[in-house]
Amino acid sequence: MLIVSEENCRKVVTRENAFSAVEGVFAAMAGGEAYNFPVIREAIGHADALYGFKSGFDRAGGVLGLKSGGYWPGNEKRGLTNHQSTVFLFDPDTGRPHAMVGGNHLTAMRTAAASAVSIRYLAREDAKVLGMIGAGFQSTFQMRAAAAQRRFEKVVGWNLHPQMLSRLAETAAELGLPFEAVSLDRLGAEADVIITITSSFEPILTRRQVKPGTHLACMGTDTKGKQEVDAALVAAATLFTDEVAQAVSIGECQHAVAEGLIGESRITPIGAVINGTQPGRTRDDEITLFDGTGVGLQDLAVAALAADLAGKRGMADEVSL
Repeated sequence: MLIVSEENCRKVVTRENAFSAVEGVFAAMAGGEAYNFPVIREAIGHADALYGFKSGFDRAGGVLGLKSGGYWPGNEKRGLTNHQSTVFLFDPDTGRPHAMVGGNHLTAMRTAAASAVSIRYLAREDAKVLGMIGAGFQSTFQMRAAAAQRRFEKVVGWNLHPQMLSRLAETAAELGLPFEAVSLDRLGAEADVIITITSSFEPILTRRQVKPGTHLACMGTDTKGKQEVDAALVAAATLFTDEVAQAVSIGECQHAVAEGLIGESRITPIGAVINGTQPGRTRDDEITLFDGTGVGLQDLAVAALAADLAGKRGMADEVSL
């Protein structure tokens, strides 16, 4: 069995190959060649942590496995990332363990890749202003991945704790983009693409704040009860997701469904747009929203990539079981 460390995952998985891996698995899901198993995610009653498992099988890619981990909100004070996870891969022909791969960096990479895929396929080509809601650990990955998809001229940002906005400002500067901290009203009025990446359980952005033609990538809601935008905004948008079943149960769409504002038929898997079997954006004034719930197959795709590249480059430890 191969063991790939967090450090070596950082060395072998790039934004470009993570994007390709996630784009490919979304297409396989929509084509019926890959599927996720039911998610287990629970509050453990300790350290305010959420813990669980995401798993699945990609027949097209020959990838079987699971990600084990969750969210520990106090970790940042300890110098650790709040999201902690490990991916386990198995040989689909025999069931024997194939690799154990550090999942923290890969989680951030695959989450950013998913929003980047949605921007490539759904945002207006003339998008100029990127709006960032949230300034936590994953926000820098999100901004860098988004910047590769459109020729943004400016980044505007908002965070519940304004002192953390320096992280967004520094990342924007690395990308050669001006950054401005703004109110939510200004962010919605100016941004052509908005990424929400928070752990909120109450809506932050409302329908009235978002202008026509905006693309939203809502990436923080992955648990029952979480919410980043109000249900009216979800209902007003053309909706896309990684997996419909998760969108209506634990994703951003859960609240609009619960209020009877939308049904499952309103939500299109992003893989169907990638495959060309469903349209993406059809009008310049259309609000599009990608509900990025985070599926296990994304984790497996980037972990399989990391295991393959690290193994070939002699950057993985091998143990016998």
